[in-house]
Amino acid sequence: MKRRQEFQVFSMSFLDTICCAFGAVILLFMLSKFGEPKALEQAREQLEGQIVALDQELNELKGQSVVLNRDLNSKQEQVSEEKARIARLRGDLSTIQGRYAASKQESEVANQIQGQLVAAQQQLSDEMKRLLGSNFRRRPDDETIGGIPVDSEYVIFLIDTSGSMFNYEWPQMLQKVEETLNIYPKLKGFQVMNDVGTPMFPSYAGKWIPDSPGQRKTVIDRLRNWNAFSASNPAGGIVSAIQTYWARDKKISLYVFGDEFTGSSIDSVVKTVDLVNREGQTGERLVRIHAIGFPVRPDAPQYTSIRFATLMRILCARNGGTFVGLQEPRGRGGIRIGQAEKKEQAGTPPT
Repeated sequence: MKRRQEFQVFSMSFLDTICCAFGAVILLFMLSKFGEPKALEQAREQLEGQIVALDQELNELKGQSVVLNRDLNSKQEQVSEEKARIARLRGDLSTIQGRYAASKQESEVANQIQGQLVAAQQQLSDEMKRLLGSNFRRRPDDETIGGIPVDSEYVIFLIDTSGSMFNYEWPQMLQKVEETLNIYPKLKGFQVMNDVGTPMFPSYAGKWIPDSPGQRKTVIDRLRNWNAFSASNPAGGIVSAIQTYWARDKKISLYVFGDEFTGSSIDSVVKTVDLVNREGQTGERLVRIHAIGFPVRPDAPQYTSIRFATLMRILCARNGGTFVGLQEPRGRGGIRIGQAEKKEQAGTPPT
């Protein structure tokens, strides 16, 4: 009887197959493990790059925020300054409006007094003629003419040469200059300047024009066509005249001819003149300041004319002088130089 062949489960073929399978699994495992770190490194580098870019963008945004905050603070400060400036300007406007209203009221009252004064002067003149007689002569020791002190040896004319004066008031201005010179029969010297301190004769800048009939005529002839730059503000000319021509051994009178004051402040001009034209040892100011106010034409603004009259009334009263206000332009009326009342020096001048 033939013997059955014994069956072997774990034969060599089976073991080879199993080993190959395990080897393939191990190889796949090893391959997958070696590829994973490279992919992770690439992903990490990409993420780090994105983080760096985002940090840079964040820093830029922070810088822009700082700049914008600084600009915002600057704008807020500017707004605050502008609001404060507006508030100051409103206050200045209210002050100016108040001064204008007071000046206008004062001018109206002064105009009424002016008319009464002119009428009273005429009556007084007739009455004086009747009482004193035709042979009356002024005393030698009386150094005033109609209230204007004429004890000065030197005279300075400070003339507003602006268009409003040159085009509308020039003939009357020339007449008033001649009248003023006539109340000083003999001077040691005189000078002609405009309101900003420019001398009419550059060759006589800083010097006195010698007085003589011929020289007076030359000055009037030259003055007819003199049209220098003007600021319609006599402050600079007054200061320049005093600083340039005052001397201890000279008695000087300054005559301001004008129709407008366009400066920013009357008070500042008064204070400046007080500093320059200080009181001497005798208690008198270094220079007398007189003024002639010319009316502006009817179609022109009256406010600057009122301010000129207000300024010059104050300066004349504080500096031993007289203010004369003319009523009508181009010689059709007004007060003749030498007819102003003496009480004008006591603080009640006509306008």
